[in-house]
Amino acid sequence: MTDDRIYADERRYEIVRLTRENGRADVTALAERFGVSTETIRQDLNALQASGHVRRVHGGALPLDRTLIETQVSERTSFTTEKLAIATSAAARIPESGAIFIESGSTAQLLAEHLAPHPALTVFTNSLPVATTLAQHAELTVITLGGRVRPLTLGEVDSFAIRSLREINVDVAFLGTNGLSLEHGLTTPDQAEADFKRETLSVASTTVLLADRSKLGTVALWRYGAISDIDVLITSGGADARTLDGARDAGVELDLV
Repeated sequence: MTDDRIYADERRYEIVRLTRENGRADVTALAERFGVSTETIRQDLNALQASGHVRRVHGGALPLDRTLIETQVSERTSFTTEKLAIATSAAARIPESGAIFIESGSTAQLLAEHLAPHPALTVFTNSLPVATTLAQHAELTVITLGGRVRPLTLGEVDSFAIRSLREINVDVAFLGTNGLSLEHGLTTPDQAEADFKRETLSVASTTVLLADRSKLGTVALWRYGAISDIDVLITSGGADARTLDGARDAGVELDLV
């Protein structure tokens, strides 16, 4: 990816953030802020509208309710009941022996809290909260991947984490996502998260995605996989029907809680 392409993506993410924060984006003001032409900003806004991030209006753009801005793990309190139901269903898929991987995320943390310890089970994770929760069970073998810790997610990313991930093979991987849509597949707001998440899709014999209904039909900035890259989707029966139908057509097993 060229430096120009990377800068454009970073600029567009900042435009989404500013649009959400201010309730509106103005073409002229954005051009001055980023030191680019108004035509470049118009192209950015058109691209963001096409990807479902903003709605174009005369002179600028307005935020969309489903536009995704990443929040800290401690702030992710929405859909708690639904996330708990998803975590409970996921826990039933944990083998009594072998190895699993649990990715960082609020639903994954609930899964860790409801995991029944098995002496013959090894758990790999890139999540510091998940590791701390599971390390209280002496019966379990808990292994973190290492890497840079992102303050927003408390998850390990970058080259150390990716290198460790490439060296393991597990029975089941329990993953999360920020967005899942038919047009754009699996997406996340952060490039480092996208690089890491892309590797998680091939680490296990069975890949299980834990996603509350707010994630279905949502699009974030960075794409890291297709719907067909997952084996099982655990979500709410009230999730976006079009996305559920698309996942089913792609051969994904649906577990609706």
